[in-house]
Amino acid sequence: MAISSVGGLILDKTVSDPNFAGMAVFTPVINGVGGNLVAVQASRISTFLHMNGTPGENSEQAPRRCPSPCTTFFSPDVNSRSARVLFLLVVPGHLVFLYTISCMQGGHTTLTLIFIIFYMTAALLQVLILLYIADWMVHWMWGRGLDPDNFSIPYLTALGDLLGTGLLALSFHVLWLIGDRDTDVGTSPSLNLLSTSLHFLFEIFGRGRSSSLAPTPLDTPISF
Repeated sequence: MAISSVGGLILDKTVSDPNFAGMAVFTPVINGVGGNLVAVQASRISTFLHMNGTPGENSEQAPRRCPSPCTTFFSPDVNSRSARVLFLLVVPGHLVFLYTISCMQGGHTTLTLIFIIFYMTAALLQVLILLYIADWMVHWMWGRGLDPDNFSIPYLTALGDLLGTGLLALSFHVLWLIGDRDTDVGTSPSLNLLSTSLHFLFEIFGRGRSSSLAPTPLDTPISF
């Protein structure tokens, strides 16, 4: 809870700036994708360990030291293969969500190439860190006699919220500094068109009403 609260503070601090209002649309996407992927990996490793015993047993399968990144992602182990598959799902998954957001004309409606590059970099880095932490945390909790299904996933999803929000906020700040500043961040062209149309109608009806209240020549008193 405390970890997620830090991510919430980062989000609140960032979206309070009008220049980064569009970040609010992408935060649930990057946090949701990262949290779900790492939860799948943690559950997969936990199931593999449960097939060989109960928590606290088979200490050789639950190393206390941090594994190397090569062991987590490039070993022939079944958990390493699943980590690679989940990591490869990040880009196509986020592209689908970005296309959906663009079609709904929400948030950063102008998806420039540099924005997509920075966004994908943040998403890939988030999932990469989460998968590595999951490999260490699940084995560490198993060696301590704790069921990783009950104890590791809440921590991992909270870390996913913190990492996703922080990396996304950093990406928006860097984009702002290098000049990728859209005027429609946090707004929608359809809403702007609707607002302009309503303003135009109010102007027309306002003028019509004021002219109808003006005295006509027949209502003007005649002086003799």
